[in-house]
Amino acid sequence: MRQRLTVFAALTTTIALGLAGCGQPATEPPPDPDPPLATIVPQADPAAKWAGGYCDAVTHLVRVLADLPAVDPSTPQKASRTSSDLLSSVVGGLDQSLAGLHALGAPPVPSADGGREDVIGQFAEIRTEAENARRRIEAARGNAAATKEALGQAQAALDRIDALDYLKGVRDVPALAAAEQRAPACRRLGQPAG
Repeated sequence: MRQRLTVFAALTTTIALGLAGCGQPATEPPPDPDPPLATIVPQADPAAKWAGGYCDAVTHLVRVLADLPAVDPSTPQKASRTSSDLLSSVVGGLDQSLAGLHALGAPPVPSADGGREDVIGQFAEIRTEAENARRRIEAARGNAAATKEALGQAQAALDRIDALDYLKGVRDVPALAAAEQRAPACRRLGQPAG
């Protein structure tokens, strides 16, 4: 009987202690003697971000050049009209790229803005040349000799575009050239469209 009484007393005490704890605020766990190390988020890579912005800017022109309308040489009138359309596309792509390069601003690398400024200068010159050729083509419609001369000027503008190194503003500076490799926009620029 004594054994039953002892078990009953132990059970009653356990239940009483359990009930006494109900409604009480939970105790906070003791502080961890070895707190976890704070995760350090690496700072953004300003050079790669800038290089990506540069590549995004020149991508406008690259896309336009990849999708240029065809020139229809079947008649002088069609050649004039389609050449004018082609040059309008080129001017539009150059305008978008120039706007992006201007908005980008100087790179985060000291004394590294010369390449971007050179490309801006080349794009602006070619844009002026292409727009002048387009206007001459428009003005020369119906005049075969003037149209032929204007088409020659248009071809010269297209040849200059073909000779451009679009990534000169990035590749001429070692720190930016390395950043180009880390910038997804630059990697996409080097891939064929698809």
